[in-house]
Amino acid sequence: MTTIKMIAISPEETKDVLADELKALGATAIDQQFKAVYFECDERVFYEAHLRLRSASRLLRVIKEFAAKDERMLYDQARRINWGTILGEENTFAIEGVPGERGEGVMTANTISKRIREALQTWFEDKIGKRAVVDLQDPDASLVAFVRGGRCILSVDTSGKSMHKRGYRSDKHPAPIKETMAAAMLLKLGYKGDVPLYDPMCGSGTVAIEAASMALGKAALIHRKKGEFGFERLTLFNSKLWREVQEDAREGKLEAPPAPIFASDISANYIEAARENAVRARVEKYMTFSKADFFESKAPAPSGLLVTNLPYGERIKGEFGGDDESFFKAIGDKLKKDYSGWRAAILAAEDSPWKFIGLKPTRKIRLLNGSIPVRLLVFDLYSGSKKKTPLNESLD
Repeated sequence: MTTIKMIAISPEETKDVLADELKALGATAIDQQFKAVYFECDERVFYEAHLRLRSASRLLRVIKEFAAKDERMLYDQARRINWGTILGEENTFAIEGVPGERGEGVMTANTISKRIREALQTWFEDKIGKRAVVDLQDPDASLVAFVRGGRCILSVDTSGKSMHKRGYRSDKHPAPIKETMAAAMLLKLGYKGDVPLYDPMCGSGTVAIEAASMALGKAALIHRKKGEFGFERLTLFNSKLWREVQEDAREGKLEAPPAPIFASDISANYIEAARENAVRARVEKYMTFSKADFFESKAPAPSGLLVTNLPYGERIKGEFGGDDESFFKAIGDKLKKDYSGWRAAILAAEDSPWKFIGLKPTRKIRLLNGSIPVRLLVFDLYSGSKKKTPLNESLD
């Protein structure tokens, strides 16, 4: 059985849940590095990782790791690779050079990519009699050469476009959270679909849609179109096994989520956009959408998990002036009044006056929403005494 060495890319703040996902899939030799998780797997888990991972943004298959103390050594080692096992003679390619350090004598990104390109093209000229073609816009193979400490890890991007692009979201919402971040938040909260979930300020619906997918046991990227994964263009592509993995994923999906999923927003336009996204994700029939003002509506269930990415700017003007104290105070008042027995997870900007919520978080999880430092604030809203409820126990 062939052992495949892989690198899964993710934000530094969520690599822990990515490592947990990989362990659950059956990956081995899992090693968390900076903004990445290294692992090993067999061919079936290789395909399952591309289909099922929720928090990874990119997957790289390691071609070779070798000494590369200077440009000449980098070229010589890359020249020895049997490139025909990766690329066909008609395949185009591009190379991303990534220097892992700075300073005098360190190869630049341009130098790294140039030397690998020369080695690859020389191999094809010698073996095939034809020069491999570079395509910087839409290459069949996107190669990544990471050089640090005199060594090079050469890999090929097998995920294709970023894995947050599930294929269901439109561009109607001005500041959506990425699908991978929404999933990572839910994973950090221990959500398994067995308690009611509610996003009262759902915007484009990403958090609730990712929750529905998780609750159904649905593979995260099952709806990607044919040819959108990077591995599908490579000579190492096992189309038969890939079809088997897809079929197994479809058969493993539940008929319905174990607990209901609710999404609401004060904006009718956003609710319509969220509903359309859910239709494209094929989870709309398992969800309940409503146009509602969080501050005037009641909790949709006696207990559950409330998760929301707080709106900002124009979204909260009107009664509130913006990201001001009154907005956060109103959130805290609402939680205390109507959400006793729930767990609430609020994603708020790090520099916002979130302390005016007036409740002590049981957890404060630092994350990055794009380039914005944020905190996922978790509040256990105890009913009566502070004894743990079954809900709280299930989410620890």
